Amino acid sequence: MARRLLCGAAGAFRLGGVPAPQFGARFFAQTESEPLTMRQQNGGIRRIILNNPKKRNALSLSMLESLRENIQTDADSDDLRVIIISAKGPVFSSGHDLKELTSAQGQDHHTKVFQTCAEVMTLIQNLPVPVIAMVNGVATAAGCQLVASCDIAVATEKSSFATPGVNVGLFCSTPAVAIGRAVPRKVAMEMLFTGTPISAHDALLHGLISKVVPEERLEEETLAIAQRVSQVSRPVVALGKATFYRQMAQGLDAAYATACKVMVDNLALRDGQEGIRAFVEKRKPVWSHKVENSPD
Repeated sequence: MARRLLCGAAGAFRLGGVPAPQFGARFFAQTESEPLTMRQQNGGIRRIILNNPKKRNALSLSMLESLRENIQTDADSDDLRVIIISAKGPVFSSGHDLKELTSAQGQDHHTKVFQTCAEVMTLIQNLPVPVIAMVNGVATAAGCQLVASCDIAVATEKSSFATPGVNVGLFCSTPAVAIGRAVPRKVAMEMLFTGTPISAHDALLHGLISKVVPEERLEEETLAIAQRVSQVSRPVVALGKATFYRQMAQGLDAAYATACKVMVDNLALRDGQEGIRAFVEKRKPVWSHKVENSPD
């Protein structure tokens, strides 16, 4: 288990060649100089970077716990509007660390690994803010699951996606939960049964990712989306995100019943009425970012 290191202020590091702003963060680290993940936040945008390229950013138990910590920290703060998850090195994530899945580790450990992974993926969906995957490289197995679990995914043209577990005797059943909800069933089945990678353009075609961009524009395009999200009302986005996932799991009539009620609840919000007034008055809205009803 990697030990946890609490830093008062993290040193600036580069993302896509651009210096990131400094921000105090809690890191899980293998060593003081090599944290498993790095977290920085500026202007409502939190950036979490998988930082174990030597091990292909494998989602070991320590990495998953680090990722969970960096997602959960101050998740309910009004200052947080969107999260970007990216990775250092040519591999976004190779999935679970297979060394943790040998029989010597025992079933209790195996259970903890998969349960923790499921908790992280579910956490991403249940967060009140959108989570964006910024992918520049290979995402396989649980790494592909992580991409599929994010609300939005932007990838470079050289990125690829695969569920190759079947080739090592471990069917990607847990990645299939997220991937099977993101792509058509027959596409998911081909990925799962063959382990054959799909290109970024095929991933876009099938709905696994949102956008494909040249490598040199990845950071710019991802940040543009994040900045647009950060400029709208946080409680309105939170309500909309929760409702979207809820109604997608329902039948048509139930989905419309859910959505109609939520639209009424949305109108009762202070920011809901502020947005409508601003539109009528032809001005920019001034968001409160507070979960409270309009006094009107």
